[in-house]
Amino acid sequence: MLTLDVLICTYTPDGIRRVAGMNLPALEGVTYIVSWQEHADAPVPDSLASRSDVRVFRLGQKGLSLNRNNAIENSTSDIYLIADDDLRYSAARIEAVRKVFEEDSTLDYASFMYEDSQGRVGDSKIYPTVECDLRKRLPKGFYQTSFEIAVRRRGLAAELRFHPAFGLGSPWLHAAEEEMFLLTARRLNLNCRFFPIVIATHDGPTTGNRPVTDPCVLRAWGAYLYFAYPFTFPARVVLKARRLDRAGQSRFLTALREMLRGVGIGMSRVNTPWEEVRR
Repeated sequence: MLTLDVLICTYTPDGIRRVAGMNLPALEGVTYIVSWQEHADAPVPDSLASRSDVRVFRLGQKGLSLNRNNAIENSTSDIYLIADDDLRYSAARIEAVRKVFEEDSTLDYASFMYEDSQGRVGDSKIYPTVECDLRKRLPKGFYQTSFEIAVRRRGLAAELRFHPAFGLGSPWLHAAEEEMFLLTARRLNLNCRFFPIVIATHDGPTTGNRPVTDPCVLRAWGAYLYFAYPFTFPARVVLKARRLDRAGQSRFLTALREMLRGVGIGMSRVNTPWEEVRR
């Protein structure tokens, strides 16, 4: 039986209380790794501290990607599943994650689905209708939420990390960390697959469809497009700006300006993550 770590990122004393309220199912071979930022030296709730399958690691650094990386670096199981502190899991859904890796020994990276508290899948996201390969080309409209991702901790896959230049709390680029994570796995030619399996319930909307008010979010998309499409990113930046404008998420010229700034940041300040892993 493969072992599995569920990697829960949280911050502040309220965050650790949210983790305590997740009612995490106790399962053989499953451990819950909690990475906790801005903890203010608060105590770990007794309901977590008393459990042998829960390990809490405090982190003094800021930034969501650094928080996720801290959880990854403290993972010791065969597989890890990315999680947040506002999810609900069942034993059957966690076992479903483990099962896809047990049934395919070549699988390195799996992407799943989630539902909201009303049972609606994906918060308006577009998912493929069948299992598919993510290595060559992503399905049209496909994007990931971080807590849909599971990775087998071996070989180059074990070296995967969220790029610290991307994500909330980073210096310049406040989005696209999940996209860079998958892009790195694809550039490393890992076996990445999507499975149309719901693995968690998330209360409330995610940030994917909200208006973009932070320029650093737009810059992150520009930097990501530069890395993902090195030969065609200029046209793709323009197209992305148009789509954001049509969706009412950002004005066209604002989006275009900030994404081009993000391209410049990607060119000058961000190391290529897949090259770093291969070293």
